[in-house]
Amino acid sequence: MELDETDKKLLFFLQEDCKQTTKELSGKLGLSVTAVYERVKKLENAGVISKYVALLDKSKVKKNFIVLCHVKLSQHKKEFVLQFEKEVMDLQEVTECFHVSGDYDYILKIGVKDIEDYRSFMLTKLTTLQHIASTHSSFMISEVKNTTAIVL
Repeated sequence: MELDETDKKLLFFLQEDCKQTTKELSGKLGLSVTAVYERVKKLENAGVISKYVALLDKSKVKKNFIVLCHVKLSQHKKEFVLQFEKEVMDLQEVTECFHVSGDYDYILKIGVKDIEDYRSFMLTKLTTLQHIASTHSSFMISEVKNTTAIVL
């Protein structure tokens, strides 16, 4: 799907605040309410907009101890990779998981209450997954940038 400048502006506004009404968006874009509604539906149907979410303040929900955990698998057999990926999907503390190149196979972003909570997660959940050869954890000191917006 080719996005025109109006689509890009609309997506920018929706990424800022997706609860804006079509009337508010129509005023910003200089389009009719119907035209905005149709554009949003077109973007949703094409899969450009995949879902709408609420972003939480990590400190208010006591999940502001952020860990980047590098995971190396014992072997790179297809079944080991697929099993690890399936199992990591069930770990609610893991908010992001990336299969990467380099010295490690995966990078996990993990949100927990504190270091004790992370230790418990490591001992009772992560290290119980099969085929993990090693892990390396880094802890967030401060959050410099965190955005979900994609600039088009």
